[in-house]
Amino acid sequence: MSRLTISIFSESRAGILNKVSSAFSRRKINILSLTASECEVEGIFRYTLLVEDDESKIRKMVLQLEKQVEVVKAFYHFEEELVSQELALFKIPTSSMTNGNAEKIIREHNARFLTIEQDYAVVEKTGFRAEIQALFDELAPLGILEYASSGRVSISKPETNIQSYFNQEVLGEKISRRISI
Repeated sequence: MSRLTISIFSESRAGILNKVSSAFSRRKINILSLTASECEVEGIFRYTLLVEDDESKIRKMVLQLEKQVEVVKAFYHFEEELVSQELALFKIPTSSMTNGNAEKIIREHNARFLTIEQDYAVVEKTGFRAEIQALFDELAPLGILEYASSGRVSISKPETNIQSYFNQEVLGEKISRRISI
């Protein structure tokens, strides 16, 4: 089993995310994380999914996704082909900060306070999943009132951008087995 990141570029239409998640359900591929956002091409959205399964199964999934009318292009990437990060927010009780222990933990993990209110403080941590989990583990004994984290956000390492790929498609150039953009 490989941990792979799938990037899906699609038109901005209602129901696309449902179609994408249904396709994964039919193939019994679990989505570990999912983020959606606009991309650098106007009118095109990017879905970034983290999955864990066999590469051959993921390759078939990507090809199936590309057959959907609304999907412009889909890619899969290995970990070493990406720069990735996640974001987490922690709400901790202000009372846990009285002895300075919480502040020390937050500084050691290169996190930062977003707000400090009378009853709680909100801490932001950006990094890899393991870094976020380590901070969670250290803050847990102090009391975490609320926790939220994003899915993976990633950009491929090669210097190509998605717009140049779209231009190649229009010119009818052949695309290799897998493309990292």
